[in-house]
Amino acid sequence: MKKLVIREIRPEEIPLLNDFLYEAIFIPKGVPAPPRSIIENEDLQVYVRDFGMKADDRCLVAEVDGIVVGAVWTRVMNDYGHIAEGIPSLAISLYKDYRGQGIGTELLREMLQLLRRDGYPQVSLSVQKANYAFRMYQKAGFEVMKETEEEYLMVYKIKNQ
Repeated sequence: MKKLVIREIRPEEIPLLNDFLYEAIFIPKGVPAPPRSIIENEDLQVYVRDFGMKADDRCLVAEVDGIVVGAVWTRVMNDYGHIAEGIPSLAISLYKDYRGQGIGTELLREMLQLLRRDGYPQVSLSVQKANYAFRMYQKAGFEVMKETEEEYLMVYKIKNQ
């Protein structure tokens, strides 16, 4: 069994968020992947530009046998998943070879605990309807708040114990 460690991102690893941003782009079966340069688009850069410089930036990484293979990060931003001022939006992704093994679920669980500890009342995200990650979000307790033709806007209400 490979050793999985979930931990906070280190400052020198922040450039990896560009990789994970690209990996987070849902590509339906049979559709060619967009060029990597797509992450330079302003509507995507909002997720990673100057990450770690804002008070609300949070990031956890999944490390398997010493290699960072996934990340979950939140920040308060005006993105696809934005629902209200002061409510962070969540992004999560894993390298393809590490998907479907429960790593994403574990990353998500740990991030929700971190947000609870830090006192956030809720967190939101946007997911394409065809994305298999939708089921993971539902199982974790996210609820559909709004729906477009292609996407769900989902929210998780954090119960502060």
